[in-house]
Amino acid sequence: MRRRLSAAFAAAVALALPPLAPAQAQYPDRPITMIVPFPPGGVADLTGRPVAAAMEKVLKQPIVVQNRAGAGGAVGMAAAANAKPDGYTILTALSSISIIPEADKLFDRKPAYTIDQLVPIALLSADPTVLVVPADSPWKSVKDFVDDAKKRPDQIAYSSSGVYGTLHMAMAMFAAAADIKLRHVPFSGGGPALTAILGGNVQALASGPGPVAAQIAAGKLRALATWGAKRLPTMPNVPTFLELGFPEVEFYIWAGLFAPRGTPEDAMKALRAAAKAAAADPDFVATMTKLESGVLYLDAPEFQKFWDADAARLAKALKKIGRVQ
Repeated sequence: MRRRLSAAFAAAVALALPPLAPAQAQYPDRPITMIVPFPPGGVADLTGRPVAAAMEKVLKQPIVVQNRAGAGGAVGMAAAANAKPDGYTILTALSSISIIPEADKLFDRKPAYTIDQLVPIALLSADPTVLVVPADSPWKSVKDFVDDAKKRPDQIAYSSSGVYGTLHMAMAMFAAAADIKLRHVPFSGGGPALTAILGGNVQALASGPGPVAAQIAAGKLRALATWGAKRLPTMPNVPTFLELGFPEVEFYIWAGLFAPRGTPEDAMKALRAAAKAAAADPDFVATMTKLESGVLYLDAPEFQKFWDADAARLAKALKKIGRVQ
């Protein structure tokens, strides 16, 4: 009788207790989507794909690169900013991530996204943009280019990755400082913008050094200046705009990884660790070296400080440039 009562009591207690929660799967347990907000061939894509391959080695899950181009990168960046913050959507973005919301303010538009919707994972690279023209053009220097542009307002066309995109912003800063008027021909990304100048459809382009390095070496494009604080080691004969007397013409096309705000801490920790390992991965380093774009790795806290300072500088420049189409 005592044994029966004990068994009945144990059964009653078991029924009263809540069921055990199922064991939580360790992150990541399925593929991750990496949004690249530009078409193939630009800096974001050329950086995003090899870093995704390197991060896969650490995370043991595929990272599927998804090019979502449009509106100077705003379409893809908004998609990432508004994605479910579960660790399974990340973003490879350029410095234009800070420009787009500020441009929306200029036009009194509802922002496609705000930068506080995203949190940094890691900075991967930061290169000054390079002004290139066709190698068979008459311009051998920035002075030649500026003098001609002043004689022919709105006649010299340049391509970009979209209105207020990274490449447009660099050229707009230069045009404002030089007091010249150029004709802007926007495309959906850096890859199509490069194709446009190689095809003779435009006469100038601001680009990260990686996408244009091979074309300069092949004698198809000529570099006139860079937007950096100092000369690029890979282009020692190309002066900076600062050297040429344009003190406010400084611009960097950087690439970094982001996640939607609210992404779980365990996922962020894993993504940061994978990004750190990727930045030192021999295959990734070799790819970036081949593109003549060195790895500049910053973990999330340092990257946040870098991003804040860059965003403030770009907001100031954007207000000076004002509304453009």
